[in-house]
Amino acid sequence: MELALDLDISPRHLSFVETGRSRPSAELLMSIAIQLDVPLRTRNAWLLAAGYAPRYSEQGLDSARMSQVRAAVQRLLDTHDPYPGVALDRHWNVVLHNRAAEKLMGLLPAELCKPEINIFRASLHPQGFAAHTRNFSEWGSYLLQVLQRLMLSGRDEDIIALVDEVNAYPNVIALKQQTPVIQSTEPSLLIPCIMELHGQELSLFTTLTTFGSPRDITLHELCVELFYPADTQTEVFLKALAG
Repeated sequence: MELALDLDISPRHLSFVETGRSRPSAELLMSIAIQLDVPLRTRNAWLLAAGYAPRYSEQGLDSARMSQVRAAVQRLLDTHDPYPGVALDRHWNVVLHNRAAEKLMGLLPAELCKPEINIFRASLHPQGFAAHTRNFSEWGSYLLQVLQRLMLSGRDEDIIALVDEVNAYPNVIALKQQTPVIQSTEPSLLIPCIMELHGQELSLFTTLTTFGSPRDITLHELCVELFYPADTQTEVFLKALAG
């Protein structure tokens, strides 16, 4: 009833649309999708299922129409050096990166880099970044929660397969069997990723940035992940490593 009122239609009509007794117009479908914040990919699927043409394009990031966007994202990543930064697609595969991220990805075995680097696989695999992550209990739990939300947000077969793969990793199995630890002290502001590289402890926190007002599926699903030093020691080390 609340959705019908927000759409300025009768609850009866919306019920008929939901149960298939009434064929909605393309405009009503889009109004429902906007009100429910449905992803652009799913909006196209709704339109096709109702017999209408899709409204949203899906340009490849390397296409000519995307050249300005790609250049802008790469410029953002390059400016972020000497701190790691990557651009991710809807499956969290790395599609663009800066030099600092490239150095970190050099830690990964070859089998985790083909056909592309996936952040969940690279971070949770026992031979990937997990082997260097000192607070894997916290950081791994955070990544598993993100992956679970990603799976629940849509019926994507690739994400479902990735969840099954990750859940079979021995370190992830052990992580899920751990009893949660209740902190006795004041919790930190963020959960950092604490890694050990060349005998040096690095503490990084992350931000995720998306495009505003996208009308292309690729842009709607693209996000930029930027890592920042969580302490002075990490900042000094990353700047020295870049030099």
